[in-house]
Amino acid sequence: MEEGNPYTTFWLLLGSALALTIFGLVMVLSATAVEAVGTPDGAYGVFMRQAMWAGIGLVGMFSVAFMPRGWLKKLAWPAMVLAIIGLALVLTPLGYEVQGNRNWIRIGPLNGQPSELAKLALCLWTGLVLARKGHKVRELQHTIVPVLMPGAALVFAFIMWGRDLGTALIFGFFLAAMLFVSGTKARYFLVAGATGIIGAVALALMSPNRTVRIQAWLGLNDACSLPQDFCYQSEQGLYALASGGFWGVGLGQSRQKWNYIPEAENDFIFTILGEELGLLGALTVLLLFATLALGMFRVASRSTETWVKITTVGIMAWVIGQTFINLAMVTGLLPVIGVPLPFISAGGSALTSNLVAVGVVMNFAQAQRVDARSRAGTRPSKPTGRNQAGKKAGKKTGMTSRRKPATV
Repeated sequence: MEEGNPYTTFWLLLGSALALTIFGLVMVLSATAVEAVGTPDGAYGVFMRQAMWAGIGLVGMFSVAFMPRGWLKKLAWPAMVLAIIGLALVLTPLGYEVQGNRNWIRIGPLNGQPSELAKLALCLWTGLVLARKGHKVRELQHTIVPVLMPGAALVFAFIMWGRDLGTALIFGFFLAAMLFVSGTKARYFLVAGATGIIGAVALALMSPNRTVRIQAWLGLNDACSLPQDFCYQSEQGLYALASGGFWGVGLGQSRQKWNYIPEAENDFIFTILGEELGLLGALTVLLLFATLALGMFRVASRSTETWVKITTVGIMAWVIGQTFINLAMVTGLLPVIGVPLPFISAGGSALTSNLVAVGVVMNFAQAQRVDARSRAGTRPSKPTGRNQAGKKAGKKTGMTSRRKPATV
């Protein structure tokens, strides 16, 4: 699990990312075609947009995977600056609100979430800064400046200004993982964790919408009997998963996607997948995510470069952590907090950032392949069994390989 074959790690990452992207495109088409019939974009409108973004993401993934590694370091600071500018644009007239969260911008015909691209930028920038600090990161002032203040603080401020608590939780999760791997002392995590829990509870209590959703999840105060019915979406998702059985009802044959599950192509797309493809399809997707995590874990464990290790762990914590939160949400283990499923849920900016992030780890895996190949090429070749047998026979008989000069 830790070491593995450096030649296969690259293909684990590539194969799992491509398979998850294909799964996502198929499920987006299945989940949206019914409700999109009769709209100006037609039944294939959402699917075509998702396919377009998938193509852009794949081009970005392969471009990043084979670019010189030094370029990634040079892109870290500009990417962080652009990410903060993009998050700030959400608060301008270019930004708009979706489902109570103001985290989208629209420029001409294109729209997207700057927070998705900010995840990748923060991973690259934080990994570079922490690697340069080295052992100094064990000191509190070097842990805080500039990673937490002002870097992550600006990102969190803009995200929470847009009332997107789910995305903020993802940022906090992978940022904590990167600080942990870099060598930050454990007692700092205890203080930060307690502060984060208190802050999350306070933010939830300050928002009536979040408070009612948590009450509905816990079954308190008859929250499910309110006119808004905050339990409706999660209940319909569980109905979809339950009706799928082991084999599923068949691809495209979901019943719950017929206006029963709100936004079925986004946060709750896994329920449609489970209904149509059954437990077997759901486990296949989970296995693909596990394969992706295994590939990233191998890259991080084999790396001798601190920047590569920290950045890879950050990307792994981001993708796999977001997957866990989404699956826990749709299965009722967590309240509904609006976190999409990576690679599967509809959303162009999210899919593109996920693919490019995998491309970054593929870049590291490709470098490890090249290093392994170069080390194998410099090793002295071992004598074959036939040569060894010949040498032993020559020693026993006193014969040597030197030929005697011919006599006239």
